[in-house]
Amino acid sequence: MIIVRSDIFEQINYSRSKDNNGMASKKRHWFWNLVMIITLIICLSSLVIHYKNWVKLEPNEFQLLSGFYRVAIPYAEMDSVLFVERIPPMERLNGFSALEKEKGIFREFKDSLTNHKIHVFVDNISQQKIKMIYKDSLKVYVNLKDSLETINLFNHLQEKHLEVMVPN
Repeated sequence: MIIVRSDIFEQINYSRSKDNNGMASKKRHWFWNLVMIITLIICLSSLVIHYKNWVKLEPNEFQLLSGFYRVAIPYAEMDSVLFVERIPPMERLNGFSALEKEKGIFREFKDSLTNHKIHVFVDNISQQKIKMIYKDSLKVYVNLKDSLETINLFNHLQEKHLEVMVPN
């Protein structure tokens, strides 16, 4: 036979508060509320900073920024600037893909031994992308949301590339 002390169960039941429906509810500590709010703010801010590619055209270099990913390429180090329809199959080292966006640092499957990192800043995967090769073997794929802006950026990069190639 098991004897249960009823005063212990009464204390446990008394320590829980009951809401209007007679259901037991626990009050959440303020610390966890703060943690949830900070987590939401961080998630929303990361979404906003990765929302689009930010392009900065300097007199001597081209800068791309998208969230945590940043690339600065001097015009003198550009080897080629091309338009491509598709990016090759690659292994993602870090980054993300969401809907039409593809951003991060990747590595080509065939180039997995050399460990060359490829930066991808694609806002619209279905449009043409600019493929830039710099420092002999490093690659960047980029396009912007608006295809006209991508074409204008391509023309600017081609012009700068030709200026550097042809001495005055």
